[in-house]
Amino acid sequence: MANNYLNFYNNLVNLTRNKTLYENYTEHDTFSDRLIIFLFHFAFFLNVFKFDSSKKDLQKIFDYIFRQLELSIREIGYGDTIINKKMKNYVNIFYTILTDIKNWDKLNNKNKNQILAKYINLNQNSLILLDYFENYKHYLKNNTLNSLLKGVNKINF
Repeated sequence: MANNYLNFYNNLVNLTRNKTLYENYTEHDTFSDRLIIFLFHFAFFLNVFKFDSSKKDLQKIFDYIFRQLELSIREIGYGDTIINKKMKNYVNIFYTILTDIKNWDKLNNKNKNQILAKYINLNQNSLILLDYFENYKHYLKNNTLNSLLKGVNKINF
């Protein structure tokens, strides 16, 4: 099953590497910005599948994703104490994002954009980023958890 998680993780990483997200929507292209975009993708995923999947399965996916993030940070060359501090910070940011998008479908575009701006330094084209995440969430709703985990459908936007 871990291989299924790896396929999903790699799909999220590929979405996060989309240069147009940074060139057209944000002011910066830093590791931190990429990680925040990654966390938004993962948060929307959990938000969509929280009612259709068991908590145990989602917890396994969560654990795997954050373990992979930790390994990626280690590859950059940070030491153990810095990694622990950064991971704690990233997990807290992730939970805040999850809380903020909990009622995403009930929010107007202005409020949605404020949520994005809370985490990402947006430029004037930020409504395009909002549309991007709306399309991503729609894509998630139209696919099954199993197909996303197995990488049957490559996620491309």
